[in-house]
Amino acid sequence: MMAFLSRPRTWIITVVVVVVLAGAAVWWFGFARKSDANAATPTSTTLTVSTRTLEQSVSGTGTLAPTVDRDVSFAASGTVTSVKVKAGQTVKAGDVLGTVTTTQAQADLAQANATLATDQARLSAAESASDGSTEAEAEITADQAAVTVAQASVTSADAEVSGTTLKAPVSGMLTAVNVAVGDSVTGSSASTAGASSSSGGDSSGSGSTGTGSGAAASSGSASASGTSSSSGSSSSSTAFEITGTDSWTTQISVAAAQVKNIKTGDQVTLSTSENPSFFGTVSSIGLLPSTTSGAATYPVDVAVTGSPSELYDGVSVTADVIYKKIANAVAVPSLAVSQVNGKSTVTKVENGKQVQQTVTTGLQQGQYIQITDGLKSGDQVVLKIGVRPGGTGTGRTGTTGRGTGGFGAGFGGGAGGTGTGTGFGGGFGTGTGGGFGTRGGFGGSTGTSSTGGSGN
Repeated sequence: MMAFLSRPRTWIITVVVVVVLAGAAVWWFGFARKSDANAATPTSTTLTVSTRTLEQSVSGTGTLAPTVDRDVSFAASGTVTSVKVKAGQTVKAGDVLGTVTTTQAQADLAQANATLATDQARLSAAESASDGSTEAEAEITADQAAVTVAQASVTSADAEVSGTTLKAPVSGMLTAVNVAVGDSVTGSSASTAGASSSSGGDSSGSGSTGTGSGAAASSGSASASGTSSSSGSSSSSTAFEITGTDSWTTQISVAAAQVKNIKTGDQVTLSTSENPSFFGTVSSIGLLPSTTSGAATYPVDVAVTGSPSELYDGVSVTADVIYKKIANAVAVPSLAVSQVNGKSTVTKVENGKQVQQTVTTGLQQGQYIQITDGLKSGDQVVLKIGVRPGGTGTGRTGTTGRGTGGFGAGFGGGAGGTGTGTGFGGGFGTGTGGGFGTRGGFGGSTGTSSTGGSGN
């Protein structure tokens, strides 16, 4: 009997649930979705057109290096008599680094001058005794050649005397001092003198005896150098190494498709982890590309300008080569420009009214685009911003259902204001979490229904 009486009640509850579900569906698709669409209508704001600087650039990375990195050696051969500096010291161009013995250099210069005087006297005598014959002219030609070689030997020997005192050719830090007092060194001018004196025939022997160069005369100075080498280290190493600390450079790789855009002298913005902003210019562009991972790139050298601080040899550097720069460009946010029938247009405000204005665009950088025609600084344009309002409306409180399959009869809530999504509260279904909204669903279990409110 009780089972019979409870059956109609079950049917009634089932029918009510179906009706409520159908009503909710009609409300959702007929009203909620429309309200959601209306709420998503873009908002707009008016802005004043202004000017700004627009740039286009090519980016690359490289390694910072000092522009000055010089190996410095004595020009004269001999024994080191003094070293005036030490590693880590900063020197200026012209500072004395060290000296070598001058005895041998002075002797070489005296010998070279004597040889030159002899050759000049021989040439003068030949010219005076010449009878114009072929043989006489040949002798004069040979004597003239001998004088030329002897003069070169004097020049070299004179440089060697001057080279007994070594001065810093550039300013910078001494990163290495490879000589000490008593070491034997071979002058860097010796090889130069050898090249010129070896072509001088018979008189080159006497000329190069003093300078210690040339094939035949190598026994002269080479033996002198060899005699003193037992008292010091090897003469082949560089005496000093100077690295600049006030002039820097870097090399970046630029893709073959982009290298055509840049040229020598272009401005470059640079940054390292220690110094986030300093500048440079393109000093040279490689003529031949290299291929890395199948892509062709060109080497581009960049010289740092000014005197930036916190720069270090070997650190990574990021470079932006600015190949196009427009100052005082009339520009608007790119979102303000629309395409209508293949033409660029903006919504311009004139006398309080919005009118469509055709414009010509130019360079674009980031969110801004240049307007070359159609607008001027001071004009006002409309910028539409799409905003999806969110649910801030308050729904009605749902009723409480009891027993198995109970449900909250209330569902409500209207379109909210701005925020995330449009909320339509519901409290539809049993149990907590029984929500029905734009991102909700049908949920619930046995128990007491939740209170309806705004959803998300």
